[in-house]
Amino acid sequence: MSFADRKQWVSPTDGHRRRRVLSLVSVVVVATSILSTLYVFLWPHLVKFRPRLDLTWYDWGLYGFYPSQSYASFEYESPSVEFAHWDPRCDERYTFFAPRGDSIHSPGPMILDAQGELVYLQPNMGVTQDFKVVQYRGESFLAYWEGEEVAGHGDGSWYMLDSTYTQRFEIRPLGGIGGDLHEFMITDNDTALVSIYETIPADLSSIGGPEEGYLIDGVFQEIDIATGELLFEWHASHHYPVNSTYEKLKGRGRDRDSAFDYFHLNSIEKDHEGHYLISARHTHTVTSIDRETGAVRWTLGGRANDFTDASDGAATDFAWQHDARWHGTHTLTLMDNAVHSNSDPAPQSRGMLIDLDVPNRVATLRTAFYHPQQMKVVSQGNVQLVPGSHGPDDDGDHVIVGWGHSAAFTEYTAEGELLCDVHFGASMFFTFGRVVSYRTFKGDWVGRPRTSPSAAVAGDNVYVSWNGATEVATWQLEVWDGEHLDGEQEMAFQPVNQAPRDGFETEIELPAEVHDRFVRVAALDAAGEVLGRTPIVRRAPGWTLAGFFAAQSAGVLVMYVMGGCCLLLGMYWGCHLRMERWRAKQQEYHLVPLRDEEASPE
Repeated sequence: MSFADRKQWVSPTDGHRRRRVLSLVSVVVVATSILSTLYVFLWPHLVKFRPRLDLTWYDWGLYGFYPSQSYASFEYESPSVEFAHWDPRCDERYTFFAPRGDSIHSPGPMILDAQGELVYLQPNMGVTQDFKVVQYRGESFLAYWEGEEVAGHGDGSWYMLDSTYTQRFEIRPLGGIGGDLHEFMITDNDTALVSIYETIPADLSSIGGPEEGYLIDGVFQEIDIATGELLFEWHASHHYPVNSTYEKLKGRGRDRDSAFDYFHLNSIEKDHEGHYLISARHTHTVTSIDRETGAVRWTLGGRANDFTDASDGAATDFAWQHDARWHGTHTLTLMDNAVHSNSDPAPQSRGMLIDLDVPNRVATLRTAFYHPQQMKVVSQGNVQLVPGSHGPDDDGDHVIVGWGHSAAFTEYTAEGELLCDVHFGASMFFTFGRVVSYRTFKGDWVGRPRTSPSAAVAGDNVYVSWNGATEVATWQLEVWDGEHLDGEQEMAFQPVNQAPRDGFETEIELPAEVHDRFVRVAALDAAGEVLGRTPIVRRAPGWTLAGFFAAQSAGVLVMYVMGGCCLLLGMYWGCHLRMERWRAKQQEYHLVPLRDEEASPE
């Protein structure tokens, strides 16, 4: 070997080491790229999961993000709620809320009874929020907002329905501005308080934005419902500087489409003197507004807090809050979200019951209401103080906390004892926001719908429901043979069975001896008076395959389908194996004895 050849020769061991180093570097680069991709795209979603050892199958999502139930006599689905905790002292009045989200097929205003059964559902095409009972001129109405949601606020109207579920009022702000989704409140003077989000030019240089920028102003109006007259209007931008906000600018405010929401007004009401109380999420403040001048009388929380905190900061350190409400002259309830995103360090959200000594400017936290699963609710929510008379052993006030972005509402005693915890979505996925309700309320309601009850026949059973009816005590099954008429030449329906109302939809069995072809069901109140009747339903003659399947539950139908698939699969594999064995036999090697062509001589 020449010197030149020896100079170019490389040890095989050195080459192997070099390849190993290059392979290791490649693996590190690929692994780093994969991990970086997962961190950027997957990690923000993984941190939203809320796994806990104490979750039920419901909360793990085994039944879906939004477990629901369907009906034979009603075309829409309702939530199948779970009572994660229950106490007989829980308030027995109706629950009013408006579930919405990507996992909900039939969103809209909804009423449930104390057992979680559907009472009323109005499916709406637009976004629906803030569904509740309000009082106007001595009459109870259902009120809600419906419209288009835009970047955390809304553009729509408020609607009021009477006890027949007929729309009586549509209310919009004056001045050609759309109504915001956050607040609609009727005062003791039968006027309406409404929230408005208005985009205006503003100097944002104090928070690092453009001098000629745009912000979203927090505005509210007081309107005479009967006449439509504007009684009062207030603008946050006239009283709160831009740098009072805790919201990050994040490049917004350069044009109207990216206007900066520095205030985020989310609740309004009046106190016993007629002054206004408002909550602003992005300034962390609850503020009293003078009824005559609109001047700020005092501020609780935020950068301009006027109150001494007698609870070592626990009464004034709320953040990103919602739903400030007076109860009497010195008690305030508040939903302290505490977080703006799932990555915020605050441990959990809470409902608050605060005692306010307004003349001396002293705030004291009386009770904090935490969820047993330590929820971090990034948006929405409310706290409702429910008066006493919950039973012979409990005449104290109760507190309802609606957890907004998390699909749950919880009831406590005023001292903070957990009573009932109700979920209408899988808690493992609460932080994804696939099922939410802006607020949740408890209240009384009497519904007398103008519609008729609905019935469906499946096999030997009749299913009946009446959307919104609250006074039905008993269902009476009536049949007609299709031939005989009564004295007034009307169809001679005969009652053959009765069944007490059992939830939203009641199943009534047709007696075996009844073979009449036409069926209807009468709704009876507690006194036995007829409230309404279903349209006539024709009973299918004899057994039919369609009737058989219609009578089965969804779970049974799934079992039938799976059983049929397994049977077909078994038949296929049985035939396949038999064919394989037959082919194998055809290909076996056999020794065939040769015949002697010539017979041997004897």
